[in-house]
Amino acid sequence: MSWEFWIDRGGTFTDCVARAPDGRLHVAKLLSSGEAPVAAIRSILARVEGLAPDAPLPACQVKMGSTLATNALLERRGVPALLVCNRGLADVFRIGTQQRPELFDLEIRLPEPVHAGVIEVGCRVAVDGTVLEDLDEEAVRAEFAEAREAGIQSLAIVLIHAYAHPDFELRLAEIARDLGFDDVVSSHEVARELGLLARGETASVDAYLTPLLRAHVADLAAALPGSRLRFMQSSGGLTDGARFRGPTALLSGPAGGVVAASQVAKAGGHAGAIGFDMGGTSTDVSLIPSGELERSFETVIGGVRVKAPMLRIHTVAAGGGSLCGFDGSRLTVGPESAGAQPGPLCYAGAAVPGSGAAESEPEIGAHTGLTLTDVNYFLGRVQPDRFPFPLEA
Repeated sequence: MSWEFWIDRGGTFTDCVARAPDGRLHVAKLLSSGEAPVAAIRSILARVEGLAPDAPLPACQVKMGSTLATNALLERRGVPALLVCNRGLADVFRIGTQQRPELFDLEIRLPEPVHAGVIEVGCRVAVDGTVLEDLDEEAVRAEFAEAREAGIQSLAIVLIHAYAHPDFELRLAEIARDLGFDDVVSSHEVARELGLLARGETASVDAYLTPLLRAHVADLAAALPGSRLRFMQSSGGLTDGARFRGPTALLSGPAGGVVAASQVAKAGGHAGAIGFDMGGTSTDVSLIPSGELERSFETVIGGVRVKAPMLRIHTVAAGGGSLCGFDGSRLTVGPESAGAQPGPLCYAGAAVPGSGAAESEPEIGAHTGLTLTDVNYFLGRVQPDRFPFPLEA
C-alpha cells in the first residue's frame, strides 16, 4: 500500500488528511499558496517517516479539491482570452438576458465579462446546416495573427447553431492552433446544446480558467512524479488532471464538503441533512434531502452562466477571515477577506512552515481590520490549541 492524501485547498487554509500504509491517519494545516498542497504532503512525510527537506516525494495517491478556479472567476484573475463569434453577435455576450440582478436597485452594475475582447468572423449556417455565408479564411488568419502578436494565447470560439453543425468552429480552431494559440476552446465541445448565450459563456469560462488549472496540475505532477492525481469536480465526482477544466472546477472545493456532509449524515442514520461549511473566505450551505445530492446543470457564478453539472450549493461571502467594519450606520461583515496573506490580526505574523509565502507578500496580520476569527478569539470561542501556530491577542 502507498500513502493516500486528501487535500482541500481553500482561499485561506489548505487542509490535508493522510493515510499511511499502516492505516493510521495524519493531518496537516497550512496557509494556502501555490506550494501549500505539496508542502502539506512533505510536512506529514517528514513528521512520520523523517523525509529530508530536499528528498524526492514517493509515489502516492492524491485526491484534491480546490477553490482556485472559483476565486479566479470571482476576482477576474484568469488568463486574457478572446471570444470569436459570428459577425453582428459580439454584444450578445455583454447584453446577456437583460435580467436585472437586483430588482429594486436604481443603479445596475453588471459584472465584467470574462473575455478580454471579441473577434467577429463572417461565417454563418442556418438551423438546418445550410451555409448562409462561407468562412473567409484569409481575413480570419490576419485577425488571429494580430491577436497572437498582441500576446493573446487563449481563444473561445462560439458560433450560432454550432451545437448541431460545428464544422466552422472546427475549422476556426484548426486555424488558431496553426497560428500558435496554446488554448483553443470550441463551444460545441464544452456544451453541445441549444442556447447561444450560456454555451458561449461556458466556452469563455473554459478559455479563461483552464490554462490556470493546467499550470497548477502540471506543477503538482512535477512535484509528485509517479503519483496518481485526481481532482474533485463541481458535480461531486473525481477526474484526472487532464480532464480538470474551468467549467467543471468552479465548485471543486465546496463540492467535497457536500459529499462529506452526505456521508456523515448517512453514517449517523439521518435521512436528510443541511450542509454548513464555513471556511476562511466563504461559507457554503447545501441541502441533502433523503441522502441524495442535488445537482443543477446551468448555474450563474460570478455573473457568468455556466452549463455544467454542479451540486446545488449556496455560497455566502462570510468566513473566518471576513473583514468586519462599520459603514457609519451599520456593522458589516465581508465580502472582503483577509485571506491567507495577511490573514487575521491574531495570527500576529506567525511563520507557518511550508506555507510557500513569498517574501514580497504582506506579513500575516499586517492589515488593521478585524476579522471574524479575531472577534471570536477575543470572545473566547476559538480554541488556540487547534491552530498550527500560536495566536496572540
